[in-house]
Amino acid sequence: MHTSDVLVVGLGAMGSAAAYQLSKTGTKVVGIDQYTPPHTFGSTHGDSRITRQATGEGAEYVPLVLRSQQLWREIEAETNTDLFTSCGVLVMSPSAGKTEQHGLEDFFVSTVELAESFHIEHEVFGSEEIRHRYPQFNVDDDYRVYLEPGGGFVRPEAAVSAQLSLAERNGAVLQYNEKVLDIAPDGRGVRVTTDTDIYLAQKVVVTAGPWITELFPESTLGSLFQVYRQVLHWFPIDPVKADSFTPEHLPVYVWTFGDQQSEYFYGFPAIDGSDGGVKVATGLFHETTTPENVQREVSDEETQEMYDYYIRNRMPSLAPQALRSTTCLYTETPDSHFVIDEHPQCENILLVSPCSGHGFKHSAAIGEAVAQRVLEGQADIDLSAFRLDRFI
Repeated sequence: MHTSDVLVVGLGAMGSAAAYQLSKTGTKVVGIDQYTPPHTFGSTHGDSRITRQATGEGAEYVPLVLRSQQLWREIEAETNTDLFTSCGVLVMSPSAGKTEQHGLEDFFVSTVELAESFHIEHEVFGSEEIRHRYPQFNVDDDYRVYLEPGGGFVRPEAAVSAQLSLAERNGAVLQYNEKVLDIAPDGRGVRVTTDTDIYLAQKVVVTAGPWITELFPESTLGSLFQVYRQVLHWFPIDPVKADSFTPEHLPVYVWTFGDQQSEYFYGFPAIDGSDGGVKVATGLFHETTTPENVQREVSDEETQEMYDYYIRNRMPSLAPQALRSTTCLYTETPDSHFVIDEHPQCENILLVSPCSGHGFKHSAAIGEAVAQRVLEGQADIDLSAFRLDRFI
């Protein structure tokens, strides 16, 4: 039986960050993943993830994203990798009506209020100015626009790889292609059973994303979290306009165009040059799925619908035949906010996430906070908003 101080289950965004931050303290750490991360089966892939400083989802997230941006720069320096590009972020919506997202009644207003409250550099302007600065967008006359220069995007695969590399450098033992079958309290700590071995740890951190419901099927957790299939598309750019879609000329954007939850999409500049196209996506919450049963192929009809409904009249320089498409998974809570808390039946098991589709930008700081919580009993950043007892 293998023993450790802390065992981390799942080594995606949150797990790689937790393993790295724990390893920095000299703690004996074991990390286990059923695949070889970074991989394409969960929620931590797709070339790019948005990072916004004024996180309209709530004030409790702002300290996490600000600290994460600091940590990305530190990790970049330690590993000589390119993780965080600060190209700015646009949040756009009609002036009339409210923009409901991530459980917020008005995401745009919340974003502006948080920027003002936390003294985050930003601008707010209208349709005429957005057309002047960013002619790539075809916006109606009644738009309001929030621009945050300090936002941008993080490369998720590179971030996971860098943190796992640092964790191993610090002495963490990482076990890949090993599936966790059971996590249970033991008289000496927590016993973790995999398809090849048994581990005993004083504490276990579960960062399993969409697999969390499978690990705890008998508890209320099994029905609390819902998994949804998401689709990502990369559309080609008109060669004449290609230069205007690079990160030097185009920020990341979140574009709401109606008052329904489905009437928004988000996208990125051409992060690696125009030949790779630009990534765009929306949130899909029509039906639940599981990591094992999800349809991972993207149909031509889905791609055409994405282009016709979201892109055609708003970004005319993009062509309809996607260069590629892929899927990922969101694991949602009832209120669209995180869960970071001890398991109701075992205080030595810390549940980290689900993230409800907006977690990656916070993951570096959550890894640090988790390490502090596990080793010291309390984190520097307040995590109380993410307690389980708001549900059960």
